[in-house]
Amino acid sequence: MTTGLITITDPRSPVAEAYRRLRTNLEFASLDSSLRTLLVTSAGPDEGKSTTLSNLAVSIAQAGRRVILVDGDLRHPCLHELFGLDNRQGLTTVVGQASGDIPLQESGVNGLRVLAAGPLPDIPADLIASPAVETLIATLREQADIVLFDAPPVVTVTDAAVLASKVDGVLLVINAGRTRREYAQRAKALLAQVHARVVGAVLTNAPHESALL
Repeated sequence: MTTGLITITDPRSPVAEAYRRLRTNLEFASLDSSLRTLLVTSAGPDEGKSTTLSNLAVSIAQAGRRVILVDGDLRHPCLHELFGLDNRQGLTTVVGQASGDIPLQESGVNGLRVLAAGPLPDIPADLIASPAVETLIATLREQADIVLFDAPPVVTVTDAAVLASKVDGVLLVINAGRTRREYAQRAKALLAQVHARVVGAVLTNAPHESALL
């Protein structure tokens, strides 16, 4: 595992506490129990979405819930690197097969399993749009209390918007020192076009701790 997983390497730190606060805020956002699948994306690249998502997943699992973390960023997958896992099988191999077991991997955190991205497809948006992805999401819902998806930046490629239309909610990561206002507004508009439910935003690289807005 890399040092990016501060909820593991330094669980008593203020940053780890901020992830626990984010976890609590999400729980209040889903009091009707409808938030079983959540996608995390950003407006543009290099805004910390994968690190944010991974630490959130760890925090939820540490609270005793069953979590499945899915790498749906089929452009630049990195969850297997964060957790030190194998990427030879994953989302793309599951969608490409008619049947078979889902290659979930143990993360090293009790209650948290990871579905890596797998070999990169030629056209990621077409794979994400396939009916097999909806079938996979439904299957994963039955195996966990919450399923968390990483996705590429919503402004730069269509994959995130397509996947956002298939899940219960979307969390948007905004980098205080990098994200331009017009990019954030564009991301929100693109998610609205597919009728995605944006449950909040996480502000990273800020003077204070990241928070759900």
